[in-house]
Amino acid sequence: MRSSAPLHLPIRGPSLTAMSYQPIENYGVIGDLETIALVGRHGSIDFMCFPAFDSPAIFARLLDDQRGGYFSIAPAGGDFKTRQRYFPDTNILLTRFLGEDGIAEISDFMPMQHLGHQHNLVRRVKVVRGRIKLRMVCAPKFDYGRAGHTVRKISGGVTFVPDVKKLPAVLLRGSVPLRVENGAAIAEFELGADGRECFVLEEGGKESPSASHDYVSTAFKETMNYWLQWVARSQYQGRWREMVNRSALTLKLLTSLPNGSIVAAPTFALPELIGGQRNWDYRYTWIRDASFTSYALMRLGYMEETRAFIAWIENRCRELKPGRPLQVMYRLDGGRDLPETILDHWEGYRGSKPVRIGNAASSQLQLDIYGELMDSICIYDKHGEPISYDFWSNLTRLVEWVCKNWRAPDDGIWEVRGGRRPFFYSRAMCWLAIDRAMQIARRRSFPAPLVRWHKIRDDIYRNVYKTFWDPKLKSFVQYHGAKTVDAASLLLPLVKFISPTDPRWKSTLKAIEKNLVEDSLVYRYRQGAAASDGLTGNEGTFSMCSFWYVECLARANDVRQARFIFEKALGYANHLGLYAEQLGPCGEHLGNFPQALTHLALISAAWTLDRRLSQKPMDESG
Repeated sequence: MRSSAPLHLPIRGPSLTAMSYQPIENYGVIGDLETIALVGRHGSIDFMCFPAFDSPAIFARLLDDQRGGYFSIAPAGGDFKTRQRYFPDTNILLTRFLGEDGIAEISDFMPMQHLGHQHNLVRRVKVVRGRIKLRMVCAPKFDYGRAGHTVRKISGGVTFVPDVKKLPAVLLRGSVPLRVENGAAIAEFELGADGRECFVLEEGGKESPSASHDYVSTAFKETMNYWLQWVARSQYQGRWREMVNRSALTLKLLTSLPNGSIVAAPTFALPELIGGQRNWDYRYTWIRDASFTSYALMRLGYMEETRAFIAWIENRCRELKPGRPLQVMYRLDGGRDLPETILDHWEGYRGSKPVRIGNAASSQLQLDIYGELMDSICIYDKHGEPISYDFWSNLTRLVEWVCKNWRAPDDGIWEVRGGRRPFFYSRAMCWLAIDRAMQIARRRSFPAPLVRWHKIRDDIYRNVYKTFWDPKLKSFVQYHGAKTVDAASLLLPLVKFISPTDPRWKSTLKAIEKNLVEDSLVYRYRQGAAASDGLTGNEGTFSMCSFWYVECLARANDVRQARFIFEKALGYANHLGLYAEQLGPCGEHLGNFPQALTHLALISAAWTLDRRLSQKPMDESG
């Protein structure tokens, strides 16, 4: 497999049609709590869905060079080295170009819509030293490149109007003259030291303050203050504050302010294997991922985000018909319809096809989601706000469903598409769902059939030890009859299903280390030996599993090794502290980016390891 490109790439001014290969890890992200844009080190925005996370993409050159669309600003000629960093404790991104002609920089940010903006994307260009010619190209494509559009010049900018009426128009304002060429807006300008120009992309047809002469400077200050004030609320004061804060800021970007839901990642179809088929759409709210995310944010003291997610999940429970389980994932607004389709006209990232939108896994049965959900609700009820009786009544229906269905084979946490099996992790999470429901009922004196629940919970526990323990391997196995381990097992001591020092767990951890761990990197399972996911080809290591491994070591009092592994795992972040879902054989980032699970696992590992190092109590459970 081809190695990833170096972090500091020499670039030349971008043409309207050509683009050099940019690895996933060469991007930063900005957002407004409704959508996200990926900004490359080369000054180009190569991915953005608009106006919401799950809307069709208007920029997706990351997935198709010619038909994806992009928004580029860069020096028009000459060789430049690039640097990229966030303004500390914010989601305002600075991209800097350094060359013989001088230094130029772009500040990219998205003001918060609830402060009066219209999904505005602001790009402020400045020359620090010398005199530099720059070129701006804004070339959106609508409906995933399937719809045409017209460009209309207006005072101070242009409007891109898609041929599909249901899609919003996009307005680009510029402080320099714009010309229209082949459906794109182009500007070429020269700046000397302290010279600056600005471009604002926003939803067309709505009132906006962006036309005012002081809009960009005011919006910059508002956005800066918003993020600084948000980070200041964090209660984490440990050893890895910079990485924890960056992960928290990333998780916040993945929350949907209007809905309270949380996306697993803001991208789709970024491959888990270059040239492979594992190219999924992650722009939805997984019950599992969102529950974990709310838990991580609670640990840092962010109750507002958790409160919003609890309200969202309460609405999903209220909608359920009797005897129906929760869906694995939903649209941000709670919609259940996520049909999976393929964009045949797109080439995919580095030729990785198919390019999928939608997600057929929404119809799968994944029993583990109830344990993860009830664990987060239990912690919120204890450390956040007490849940309502009406919410409890709906939760009891879910618990009753688990009581009746915990023996059923399912598709598992990894969403395999090779047939349902009785998975070890799913069975243990059913135990967790009932156990946490019992804790809530006892703590709040809620009505509940505790005697029956207690019996079923204990039946599940005994069944797990009897069914999934392999005495020859001295390990819990992935599913009944398997001869392989599963990295999902690393979560069991974290939720207190088993003690981290229990002999059976310690021997299971040794089996995981032997079969799944390479240095500080962890595979979720071994292809060929585990449950079939119905697809060919291998995959990379899962970064979240590496952080789960760290936390297991810390809880087992192997603090020195846990810290060593943790520091090494931090070294695989990109230049901005961001992670995709996986790492390839050359350390390149693979899969959708940035991924919530990796960043929340980093927060959890840092929190636990820091408390172990400081010998503080670990009372974070329900």
